[in-house]
Amino acid sequence: MEILNALVALSNFVLIPAIAYGSQLALGALGVTLIYGILRFSNFAHGDTMAIGTMVTILATWGLQALGVSLGPLPTALLAIPVGIAGAALLVLGTDRLVYRFYREQKAKPVILVIVSMGVMFIYNGITRFIIGPDDQNFADGERFLITAREFKEMTGLKEGLALKTTQGITVITAVLVVALLFWFLNHTRTGKSMRAYSDNEDLALLSGINPERVVMVTWLIVAALATVAGTLYGLDKSFKPFTYFQLLLPVFASAVVGGIGSPLGAIAGGFVIAFSEVGITYAWKKVLVYLMPESLEPSGLVQLLSTDYKFAVSFVILIIVLLFRPTGLFRGQSI
Repeated sequence: MEILNALVALSNFVLIPAIAYGSQLALGALGVTLIYGILRFSNFAHGDTMAIGTMVTILATWGLQALGVSLGPLPTALLAIPVGIAGAALLVLGTDRLVYRFYREQKAKPVILVIVSMGVMFIYNGITRFIIGPDDQNFADGERFLITAREFKEMTGLKEGLALKTTQGITVITAVLVVALLFWFLNHTRTGKSMRAYSDNEDLALLSGINPERVVMVTWLIVAALATVAGTLYGLDKSFKPFTYFQLLLPVFASAVVGGIGSPLGAIAGGFVIAFSEVGITYAWKKVLVYLMPESLEPSGLVQLLSTDYKFAVSFVILIIVLLFRPTGLFRGQSI
């Protein structure tokens, strides 16, 4: 019985949150890796692209709620996501036309585009704060549970309760569907194959008659969709605050690099590596160990390696280690 209680506590505070968080990071990292693999630069504005897409989704959600539109037990934000994607797509396509295109035509070095993307990042962040404000914002309909801790205790008779939020279930299901759709698109459509060809060998792709501007446009559209979905799922699961998405850029980039930047499979794997590392290292293991150890050996402290305030430091350390010892990542992506 004590082992079951330990397993439930582990699932409640480590496994389920890490799987949901890993799914969100994986979707964010896919956007980073697509831009790096096809447009050949590291887009530092990606975190704030997620923020803007999520902000538009929140505003659309509030509008739908004011009109009395609802999805019943599901968050209304699911209906608003297409509006968020459209808003993010208009923004990134406009930015590409006004900013990135010039440097692309000049054949600027990737480091120049990285610096430019940092400037874009600050502009995006300013836009988000100006429109929705710097404070925490709530979708006002994401705090529902598939099962509560009290219901679980009543059903099983265990001391420990398992709570599963609706948003956590939606996050995992949505991530699986989006990833499956993306891989199908890249492998089985003419446009997807053109994108892969352009990524593998730009000059040969151009000689084959592939339209580079079309490839760029489709890439940004996919990135806008991935960023908005990832950002919305993160906001529903936790809360929305512009500065948090600015910080989220670090674990998203770490996920892409750990998996192998330029590798979609690597981005997914890296997302879960970072998520489980962050959650595992910042979790206070005392609750689980109390169930597993004899009373005389029970720990007196929290058995927490790092405070949750240092969660993003875990991503940073992992990123540095990977860049030092395996810069191509787990799936041998392109070395940075």
